[in-house]
Amino acid sequence: MSCLFCRIAAGEEPAHRVLEDERFVAFLDVRPVFPGHVLLVPRDHHEAVWDLPADLLGPLGERVQRLSVAVRDAMEGHGAFNAVNNIVSQSVPHLHVHVVPRRRKDGLRGFFWPRTTYASEEEAAAVAERIRSALPPA
Repeated sequence: MSCLFCRIAAGEEPAHRVLEDERFVAFLDVRPVFPGHVLLVPRDHHEAVWDLPADLLGPLGERVQRLSVAVRDAMEGHGAFNAVNNIVSQSVPHLHVHVVPRRRKDGLRGFFWPRTTYASEEEAAAVAERIRSALPPA
């Protein structure tokens, strides 16, 4: 598999997973806008939202909703930002939804997304655990 997100979904690449089921996997972005930035991907390879089978649209939305609550609460945010790039600006050509914690006056403006990194694998693992613990029931 040449697709990084397919390899993560298959367990062939490491990732700090926060949600996984038979159809989707969510994990921390390795270059987060803010700590707690999660990517939700379908397990099967679909490049853009228009490629996703109709029967997965509802389940995708349900998981985005649950993750948005978990990311907001776990990271003590005021809200969450959700985004999907389709082809243009997709660093990995596999459909993924960004779930980013937001705070008032956090400095994020428009479509310029400054990126950062986690200080260590331990910090990333702790953030992932906070989000897993904050997930509302399915």
